[in-house]
Amino acid sequence: MAHRDPSERGAALLTVLLLVAIMAVIAATALDRLQLSTRLAANGAAITQARYYSYAAETIATSRLEDLIAREPEQLTLAGGWLDRETPVPTGQGFATARLKDASNCFNLNSVVNINTDNNGLDSYFANAPTVEQFVTLMLLLQIPENDAQVIAQSLADAVDSDDQTLPAGAEDAHYRGLDVPRLAPNRLLADRSELLAVRGVTPAIYARLRDWICAVPATGPTQLNANTLSENQAILLAMLFDGRLTIGDAKAILARRPADGYGSVVRFWSEPRIAAILPAAATQEQIQLKSKYFQLQFKITAGDLEWESQSLIDAGDPVPFVISRKWGEAE
Repeated sequence: MAHRDPSERGAALLTVLLLVAIMAVIAATALDRLQLSTRLAANGAAITQARYYSYAAETIATSRLEDLIAREPEQLTLAGGWLDRETPVPTGQGFATARLKDASNCFNLNSVVNINTDNNGLDSYFANAPTVEQFVTLMLLLQIPENDAQVIAQSLADAVDSDDQTLPAGAEDAHYRGLDVPRLAPNRLLADRSELLAVRGVTPAIYARLRDWICAVPATGPTQLNANTLSENQAILLAMLFDGRLTIGDAKAILARRPADGYGSVVRFWSEPRIAAILPAAATQEQIQLKSKYFQLQFKITAGDLEWESQSLIDAGDPVPFVISRKWGEAE
């Protein structure tokens, strides 16, 4: 009977051990990938569910707005405490809230231009000097130096208008081509307020000071504020309309005296003694309304490890309110 060489038995044992080790690594990798795939599938399903919850919140919000507008077509007021209030939204899992804001009560960055439609139906935009100056006034009220304010306001108009003519303190393609990361002026309406960061003169610090007072809704021409829903904390926006002739303190006092059921008519607002004494221009008077066209819905849901947030812009125009844009993810 032949005897195996002990070295052969050792080599065989080593081979078996190596095979076992390799199989263990393969099994562990397969298990890890299976767990990852399971988590990805679960997260995907949760995100899809959250997205549908946000759609449901939009439906609820637009229906609520439709009821508010139908109840009093001539004006929109704070009656019922609907504005800027966190409202629980029923879900099958987790916890969700919705908050509806008046998106008209802000300085619309797109208001620095007016629109012109030619005979072929093509739109073009041109700088709106009075609104450019209103933006400067807002920045001065926020303690932004005047030189910086002029550069930012005129550069914003150059960024949105359709031509390539540079305003005195503005910036067109020639400026942006010379940057470390060259680009062109967009020459279109802004879709989000964060796009202001790409405009000449805007630093992160200046943007942080401006962001609570600005927005980017798809409308041109002077910003229009709803005197019925403007809060005392937003008094700076009312002061902005008067080119320094109305202090923020006076604006806050005026809003504090607002009738509980709203002004009812813009005549009643403009008859406010402190405002009537200023003798505002007719164009300024047109910037005060008692209704709102745009609203922002903020929706948040927390379910397990998932935290989801969405923002929807709602147009409350005729015939019924509808969503015109939405963003998913952490609010900017």
